[in-house]
Amino acid sequence: MSEATSLAERRARGAAQFRTQAKWCRDIGSPIYATLLAATADDCEAGGPAWGVVDGHEDMPVGDVLPIRVAASVHRLVLTGRAPELAPFYASAGGTARGDAWPAFRGVLEAHRDELRGMLARPVQTNEVARSGSLLGGFAAIARETGLPLRLLEVGTSAGLNLRFDCFRYESDGFAWGDPASGVRLAAVFEGAAPAVPPRLDVADRMGCDAAPIDPTSDEGKLTLRTWLWPDQVERRARLDAALEIAARVPARIVRADACDFALRELVPQKGVATVLFHSVVMGYLGIEKLRRFGALVAEAGARATAEAPIARLCLEPRRKGDTWEYCVFLALWPGGEQRVLALSSPHGPPVRWLAA
Repeated sequence: MSEATSLAERRARGAAQFRTQAKWCRDIGSPIYATLLAATADDCEAGGPAWGVVDGHEDMPVGDVLPIRVAASVHRLVLTGRAPELAPFYASAGGTARGDAWPAFRGVLEAHRDELRGMLARPVQTNEVARSGSLLGGFAAIARETGLPLRLLEVGTSAGLNLRFDCFRYESDGFAWGDPASGVRLAAVFEGAAPAVPPRLDVADRMGCDAAPIDPTSDEGKLTLRTWLWPDQVERRARLDAALEIAARVPARIVRADACDFALRELVPQKGVATVLFHSVVMGYLGIEKLRRFGALVAEAGARATAEAPIARLCLEPRRKGDTWEYCVFLALWPGGEQRVLALSSPHGPPVRWLAA
């Protein structure tokens, strides 16, 4: 194989990741990222500035979402005023311009190549507040079936915003739950029938872990969280800002820890509470070996559960469906531990199709 052929194949592998992600962005509502990432794929294959940023990272595991790392790194430059040529196209920076944003995006890739390459190592932080809408029915099922307050343990918690799920407002046709005055309002949560949710869900404790936890009360933390949002999804930005206000007044403990170490240390049955380990779109970042160990640790903890000290695992994660993936809400509750599929959802939360009834 010639050196030129090898380089072309490397560029093609990198481009393929951007084309796949561009389709995902188109399907879940970010036209600007869909367009920019598709153009980035073409530029990678042509050896343009995009390849200058991506070169050497083209074999990053798909679960590490290289395209989103690149896009978020550029977004950070926009939000900090260092990419003014792109800001007019980004609603997150007050932009309203229509038209082709690619020349400006390409210019940023070229002008900031080395800095952007360094930023690709930043941990992905895409823990979306609206995913609480996907998980709400699961929390309600655990409370209803155990009759106990919830002790929350979130893996991959980022800034711990979803640990405050009970402080949000959820609404659908014929369904409303949560604080009517909450700044986080999730509308049209359920497609069709909604789950049964008691008027009140008691939360006894809130704790989460992350490999790189974010302080939601700091300016740097807020910037990082906004960086990972998609710039044309203004509703997500409004939800995030409202969730940050809630985080400032509702405490939650967040620790820097590996998912397996956290489960080993904290996933212990406690009498008088239902211990709920939950996560949303996190398992893809663990790798096969750690994923297996994590599952084994949860099962071992579940085996020690009793009716007075139950353990649950609740999650929103993808599963294979033919040649594609679908996102499901899974629940396993010990004693017993049989896994159930409660709902189908988008990866960012509602709309949720509740199946458990």
